[in-house]
Amino acid sequence: MKVREIMTREPVCCTAEDTAQKVAGILRDQNIGSVPVVLDQQSRTLLGMITDRDLCCTVVAGGLDPKTTKIQKMISLSPVTCRDGENLDECERLMQSHQIRRIPVVDSEGHCIGIVAQADLALREKPEKVSRTVAEISRPSTSGLAA
Repeated sequence: MKVREIMTREPVCCTAEDTAQKVAGILRDQNIGSVPVVLDQQSRTLLGMITDRDLCCTVVAGGLDPKTTKIQKMISLSPVTCRDGENLDECERLMQSHQIRRIPVVDSEGHCIGIVAQADLALREKPEKVSRTVAEISRPSTSGLAA
């Protein structure tokens, strides 16, 4: 199966100049946990990703004003991506090895054309395969911890 067969096409995106409040509203209204950040809405050139956790840990926990705080410093730059013609197994492998639940899909010029979420896999893959992917994504990371 190819990525294009399960990806959500033309996902909602935001820009680095958007406020935390605007992005939080997008996450709420679209019922999603992360959103691709693009250079501008016309080109949709992917810059990075921002998650609900980024907003919570930076804006809410930091006591910042969501109405005026721009998301530019919260963006995870250089996100792991895949292409729509790639085999879905490779997309799953990337999710597992990078422990991420969503992967933006880009075209040859780096424009965001889709997104694949863990939930997309759960709805289309065999349960044992999904179970392995969820387990790998959820595995506690030991990076940065003292031995």
